[in-house]
Amino acid sequence: MNLTHIEHLGIDVKSIEACLPYYECVIGLKCYNIEEVADQKVKTAFFKVGQTKIELLEPTSEDSTIAKFIANKGEGIHHIAFATDSVTDALADAAEKGIRLIDTAPRGGAEGLQIAFLHPKSTCSVLTELCEDPNK
Repeated sequence: MNLTHIEHLGIDVKSIEACLPYYECVIGLKCYNIEEVADQKVKTAFFKVGQTKIELLEPTSEDSTIAKFIANKGEGIHHIAFATDSVTDALADAAEKGIRLIDTAPRGGAEGLQIAFLHPKSTCSVLTELCEDPNK
């Protein structure tokens, strides 16, 4: 797998608006993008720390995976995302090494990235996202 850096850390929250003051006023980060990803039933907010982003994930529906995660485990870190030059190649490499895939092909994600997830049962209990910027 050719990973280039940690793209972002995903954090589940019940309300982005309620969390903004902590990240902006206490930590001193600036939210530079809020968007809804309708097919994933989630609203996202992004902050940047060096080359790495923090992504807040707020469910937009009670049946979203984020809402279910919060109901089962509470708010907190949801996943780690790695940048790669090719999500397709990274998925093939992971599958070849016996890793269970959630996504067998890349799909659209926030900020126009192509994304795919590896199952936490195969990744030491950490939900892992692979991200590719198709504009690079």
